[in-house]
Amino acid sequence: MIDVLQNILAFIVALGALITFHEFGHYWVARRCDVKILRFSIGFGRAIYKKQFGQDNTEFVIAALPLGGYVKMLDEREGEVKEEELPRSFNYKPLWQRFAIVSAGPVFNFIFAIIAYWIIFVVGVNSLKPFIGEVEPSSISSQSGLASGQEILSINGTKTPTWSTVIEQLVSHTVNGEVIYLDVIDNDGVEQKVEIDLSRISIDEMAEGKLLKALGLSIIELKLAAIIGEVLPEGAAEKSGLRQYDEIISSNNEPVTSWGEWVELIRKNPDKTLNVEVLRGETIVNIEVIPERVQSENETIGRIGAAVFRPDDLFDSYFTIENYSLPTAFTKALKKTWEMSVLTLRVLGKMLIGEASVKNLSGPISIAQYAGQSAGIGLIAFLSFMAIVSISLGVLNLLPVPLLDGGHLMYYLIELVIGKPVSEAMQIVGQQVGLVLLLGLMSIAIFNDITRLLG
Repeated sequence: MIDVLQNILAFIVALGALITFHEFGHYWVARRCDVKILRFSIGFGRAIYKKQFGQDNTEFVIAALPLGGYVKMLDEREGEVKEEELPRSFNYKPLWQRFAIVSAGPVFNFIFAIIAYWIIFVVGVNSLKPFIGEVEPSSISSQSGLASGQEILSINGTKTPTWSTVIEQLVSHTVNGEVIYLDVIDNDGVEQKVEIDLSRISIDEMAEGKLLKALGLSIIELKLAAIIGEVLPEGAAEKSGLRQYDEIISSNNEPVTSWGEWVELIRKNPDKTLNVEVLRGETIVNIEVIPERVQSENETIGRIGAAVFRPDDLFDSYFTIENYSLPTAFTKALKKTWEMSVLTLRVLGKMLIGEASVKNLSGPISIAQYAGQSAGIGLIAFLSFMAIVSISLGVLNLLPVPLLDGGHLMYYLIELVIGKPVSEAMQIVGQQVGLVLLLGLMSIAIFNDITRLLG
């Protein structure tokens, strides 16, 4: 229940902020062009909050359905306009101003993404270094010469300091079906260049989160040795005689090779006696440990009250912080926003020609889940999620579909060519077509959401 509430709250915060920024783009440019704004609405449907502001008494509205918004401007096509206010009417403005006002919404979505990525690149993200874990035999990666333990230095000349950047590069080149070249280095410091043909990977596999699996690659696991770092008072570990820096060697004659194995063993054996072999200094000690029974959510698990020992230099060898100076971060933010925009367009294009399935479309339920998950990780993850959604909104709104900003821009381009506005009859037909397309798209996305939710 808490997860659901977190998802809903994160969804409302993210979408509300992005919609507000989008509509503010229309509002800000319209004001610069001296267009009178009648209403600034966040959401559709019944108003749950209203307030008037400014010299024009513009009505600010927060509505019940937070799946969009609009800026209502003075316009002869939507009602009678007093003669003295005609110069402030939207339809009275020259073509270039109307074009600027309509395009401002999507442009502000891209500006939001640039700002978000700029913050992310300045603050930095603590991420895993791109060390390769297990490589599946006979897989694409194995055939290309990749091996466990190698570190990926770059892809097609672009440096890859973290697994995040590796995956971003792989996704981008997979959509294009390209052959890529990886520079890798092994444990002995030997560098080599590896060629991988990504045309063998389908976009659907990538969209389902199976890109690394399809390549036969895995991210190296961070294995901590089963060494006790802290013994909590009054716990089963203290009662059994376990001490700080004891290393667990085996339990019930079965070897224990990592802290993860030890934790799993404890969790699975509440109230059961474990005959544990411990290395204490240079001495082997045998101890009986009985994990305490505790209730965790919907299951009963064992617990002994001990924490893992973490060497000071352990995380330095596996993790790195990727951050940059303000100017460099801004340049990277611009590049990242451009690359993500192009990637979104390419995936949409692949869907149109049938090279990618429409099942990859996500609706409000999936977006809410992603919002909640990213918010649970932290502010930087949530900002990254919002940047991606903002780019998607910007790209989608620029598509030449009536009812969207791109549809209006298409009409203005036609007006530029033929020298007069598109007829109202043609615009009405376009709106009907656009409505059918958007409802169909939304229906597919919601159907996909429900299918994922039901498993």
